[in-house]
Amino acid sequence: MDTIWTAPEQLDGSLGDDVIGYDVQAPDGSVGTVVRLSPVPGFDHLVIDAGVWKFGRSVVVPAGMVTAVEHGERVIKVRCTKEEIKDAPRFERDQDTGDLFYLRRLGAHYESLTAAAG
Repeated sequence: MDTIWTAPEQLDGSLGDDVIGYDVQAPDGSVGTVVRLSPVPGFDHLVIDAGVWKFGRSVVVPAGMVTAVEHGERVIKVRCTKEEIKDAPRFERDQDTGDLFYLRRLGAHYESLTAAAG
């Protein structure tokens, strides 16, 4: 993985617009549904409607956290837990995904998780 914002090489471009509507699964359960992808080049990420477990909010997960895309089952698997996603800088507005300050804070959060995992 080059950066937290780059999907792992083994996914071979599997994070295209066709994943909108896919369920997102963390190791400890469902996170929600993909509602859109990154509008900012170099900051590839998923915007996920987290539904009730996140009080009806959306969350943002960088593409580098994706471990698998299962097109047959319409599922994307991520390596971070639901709690780690909840602890990320809060996504407030659609404009946040184009705000480099927000994206850098978000990236620092997820990079700390990958550093801790070794």
